[in-house]
Amino acid sequence: MHKELESILARADVDYADVRYEVKQTTDIGFSGKELTGLSSCSADGYVLRVLKDGGLATVAFTSPSDADRALAAASTNASLIGRHSKRPVELAKTDVVEDVIEPNLDEDPRERTVEEKLDLLRRYNELAHDHSKVATTNITYADVVREKWFASTEGTRVREDLVTVRISGTITTSEGDLTQSVRVGMGGSDGMGRLRGREDLVEDRKKLAVDLLQAEPVKGGAHSVVLDQQLAGVFTHEAFGHFSEADLIEDSPTMRDKMRLGAKLGTDVLCIKDDPTIKNQLGFYRYDDEGVRARPVQLMKNGELTGRLHSRRTAAAFGEPLSGHCIAEDYRYAPIIRMGTIFIEPGEDSFDELLERMGDGLYLVSHMGGQTSGENFTFGAQYGFEVKGGKLGKMVRDINISGNLYTTLKSIRGVTGDLKLGEIGGCGKGQLNVRSCYGAPHVLIDGVVIGGR
Repeated sequence: MHKELESILARADVDYADVRYEVKQTTDIGFSGKELTGLSSCSADGYVLRVLKDGGLATVAFTSPSDADRALAAASTNASLIGRHSKRPVELAKTDVVEDVIEPNLDEDPRERTVEEKLDLLRRYNELAHDHSKVATTNITYADVVREKWFASTEGTRVREDLVTVRISGTITTSEGDLTQSVRVGMGGSDGMGRLRGREDLVEDRKKLAVDLLQAEPVKGGAHSVVLDQQLAGVFTHEAFGHFSEADLIEDSPTMRDKMRLGAKLGTDVLCIKDDPTIKNQLGFYRYDDEGVRARPVQLMKNGELTGRLHSRRTAAAFGEPLSGHCIAEDYRYAPIIRMGTIFIEPGEDSFDELLERMGDGLYLVSHMGGQTSGENFTFGAQYGFEVKGGKLGKMVRDINISGNLYTTLKSIRGVTGDLKLGEIGGCGKGQLNVRSCYGAPHVLIDGVVIGGR
């Protein structure tokens, strides 16, 4: 395949070009309640051509090699037009020229398993989730995504890498009288189907939680000190902070560039944040981004000080900052954009019990239930929580919403435990879907968080 890509690039009369060919295979299976509601397997392929000419960068996607010359002509024309009408010519930061082949480290390759095997696995978990009189329904799905990618550039880079993702996720809903409660269940990763086997204990735990929540009391709203569990702290890190670390989201905003300038003291001394796509066997793992740049860990924050940013080749040149290898496309239909890989708060020195004792009275909040951000303000739902009195866990509470301002919250973090946990399922919908975006954290203590309840 690289020979074919080289042939396309050889016909490009431009300053720079790269082309990515990709085969994408997906399997999706779903149950709603006890009914099988969906089962599909699909395979599709295509090319994404990028051209830099006369200071403009343009992209054309096409599906047949016979369309390559038309794609080259269109991309060249568009790039020249963009360059002539842009105030700032596009430059690409220099990167190493590499030739590499990356094979995924899979304990069980989903490509070697039949759809029937995948259906049987999902059905067993769904039946287990229904095995309680108070379970009203489930909505649970199996999905695997395989991206087989070839990349070539006029600079000489040649990369071949496969990305394989598997997951089982959904909700278990219980009811009692007029009250219903839903709990998320999720498992998966990028190291094969073995992640999905033998997880009955997880399903049982989530089912029990959904039943227990029927007896929980609604939380009392107000400003509280809170301890966030690893998942909820990870979602906060990704949504509220992580996107502002993506250079393309702040480059045209002088206000945000000033607030997010390197060296700015944004958090407390206990807070360190990193994005690292190179952590093996994790959901966010990859070796090369979709610009052919080798991924590397980026220290985004150190002891509360902003120390790094995520870049494409274009934004790295525009900001005068190092490349990071964080330019990712959803699939063969899209040009890459800046994305997080595996973002997380680094482990601290406290224990969970020490955080509770330091907090005294407050709330321990667990797992996320969706949310949104608006500029530097955020609102998240917590799956459930516990009242904390005198440093001890008390009764379970539900119907929890968390809201706040990013910068105020970062400066209110006063404890981080050593028990880092990365998520098994993740994803991000910024511009394009990225099922491999991963996040995590240790437990985190935050003062003065606004909690809304019923």
